[in-house]
Amino acid sequence: MTADSLYNDLAAYCVANANDEIVKKYSRYFKGGYNGWGLTKEHMDTKMAELKKSGDLTLDLVFESAPLLMQSGRYEETSFVFSMMSMLLNQFQDKDIERLESLFSIGISNWAHADYLGMFLLPELIKTGVLSPERMDNWVASVYKFQRRCVPVTFIKLLRQNEDYSPLFNRLEPLMVDTEREVHQGMGWFLREAWKLNHALTEDFLMKWKDVSPRLIFQYACEKMKPEDKVKFKRVKI
Repeated sequence: MTADSLYNDLAAYCVANANDEIVKKYSRYFKGGYNGWGLTKEHMDTKMAELKKSGDLTLDLVFESAPLLMQSGRYEETSFVFSMMSMLLNQFQDKDIERLESLFSIGISNWAHADYLGMFLLPELIKTGVLSPERMDNWVASVYKFQRRCVPVTFIKLLRQNEDYSPLFNRLEPLMVDTEREVHQGMGWFLREAWKLNHALTEDFLMKWKDVSPRLIFQYACEKMKPEDKVKFKRVKI
């Protein structure tokens, strides 16, 4: 199997199973627009099972085919890239992190793909030691907003590893003044989950930023608090 043949196979599968009604249904969740074929989860799972059974996939092959699959901007074609990577986690090496990072310039352009990476792929790479939280400091400073969003979403899975969240908070501080809504959502989600596990430490961090950071971060972060607790984090009007 070559990169071209893998791409042609997946592209043909997408065309054969396209569904405009599903595209319309999913479009409501993507404010920036949704460019998809309309494949169901069952279609995606079936194709992944077929590829896994074939035994032809390698991580090198997936990275070679990724630019071809991602060039159209179609949701499912990029999803196939990450699904194949998830099946090949044991093949990842340090050099592959740089290859993964390069994909943000090609076709990672929505919150769903960023969150798939942050919820499933990246935490596993951290667990195996191939990726470190320190390496993700570069992601915090990325010009790509969805690469920045990946960092807090990934760190959610690290919250149960240590009761002291200070190292994670310190790494994420630059994102407390980020300019992009999607990053605000990711940060708020992370802080909400941190607050569930450690009220005091998280509230100290929130208090530090309450008069500086975008309010959407606090809207998410304070979502599970009682009304009397939320009041503490209202911005002071000057």
